Amino acid sequence: MTIRALLASVVAAIAIPAIAAEESFVVEPVHSQPSFETRHIGMSPQRGNFGKVSGKVTLDRAEKKGTIDITIDATSIRTFDARLDAIVKGERFFNVEKFPTLTFKSDKVTFDGDRVVGVDGDMTMIGVTKPVSFKVVNFTCGENPFNKKPMCGAEATATIKRSDWGMTNGLNINNPGDEVKLMIPIEAYREVAP
Repeated sequence: MTIRALLASVVAAIAIPAIAAEESFVVEPVHSQPSFETRHIGMSPQRGNFGKVSGKVTLDRAEKKGTIDITIDATSIRTFDARLDAIVKGERFFNVEKFPTLTFKSDKVTFDGDRVVGVDGDMTMIGVTKPVSFKVVNFTCGENPFNKKPMCGAEATATIKRSDWGMTNGLNINNPGDEVKLMIPIEAYREVAP
């Protein structure tokens, strides 16, 4: 084997694992605040969000697999009305004193080519764990134009029934409605080895 052929083999051996390597991302909390929408007494849509979120995402785009581990601070829920914030934090709804976090964990990430298009996993809320499937749109990766760090972003949406988690207060008057639309924007920075 010539020196040139040997060098080509070494480069190929190094490059292939680099392309196929799993990448790890840390959620950027300011631009990843989950929001929700439900209907008030069957009338207008009512919205709120959670101001604190953390988590980690791993992606192997060559192997078409990944994991998601998201933690939402339930105490950071905001409806933009102080009276209502106190109600939804209380025992009749999120009971944040007893259950201060919500989590979503997944090891089933669906790809279309290089793009993530779906995530199936388990959501734990007020002590109950149920499966949830998120549709993912606008998945893109690139360099943050301000700090030049590599990152990925997307938006995940799902519709759940709060009653599946035992949150049944007010269902008799549809206040709020049972169906809740979840919208989770995600921006996450790729972890770079030192």
